Amino acid sequence: MSEKIIMTAEDIRRTLARIAHEIIERNKTPEKLILVGMHTRGVPLAKRLAAKIGQIEQVEIPVGSLDISPYRDDLSTLNPQPTVRHTYIPATVDGKSVVLVDDVLYTGRSIRAAMDALIDHGRPQSIQLAVFIDRGHREMPIRADFVGKNVPSAREEEIQVRLTEVDGKDEVVITNATNKHPNNEAGKAKEARRNNHGSDK
Repeated sequence: MSEKIIMTAEDIRRTLARIAHEIIERNKTPEKLILVGMHTRGVPLAKRLAAKIGQIEQVEIPVGSLDISPYRDDLSTLNPQPTVRHTYIPATVDGKSVVLVDDVLYTGRSIRAAMDALIDHGRPQSIQLAVFIDRGHREMPIRADFVGKNVPSAREEEIQVRLTEVDGKDEVVITNATNKHPNNEAGKAKEARRNNHGSDK
């Protein structure tokens, strides 16, 4: 399996700063903003974006976390016992501008599930989507409002956003599992684990 670094820690820092400015430009009333990160790496990304926006606008931006596992439409193809994570919405979303934050946008199925989960908590004025990497291959009519980097990729490739809060370092890598075989049981198990952790987003 080959691995290539496509973004460094400095690239990540600059990209998050740019996304924060774009969110501010689109949302003229930061007091109405709520950032909600999708587990796992969307949560620290949302916290970093909120801190940057708060630093610029001199206002505290609420940050929540969202577990989409119960809302996925592909649970039957994943681990029969998916990891359950905590959902935390810091304030009512009614009438607010909610920015969903995730690391990698892929098929769009995770985002559809996230919107279903979010609407169960209230009626936002708007739902916007910020993703760090958009790798294409959409299966749902989903488009991000804020994109860190577009990375064209093949389906057999995997893009990993690694963050200090989760992985101990900041970088984005692309890997190519050249020895993956669809009929290999170990390969099937690995693919299920990847999907359960959001690589089919």
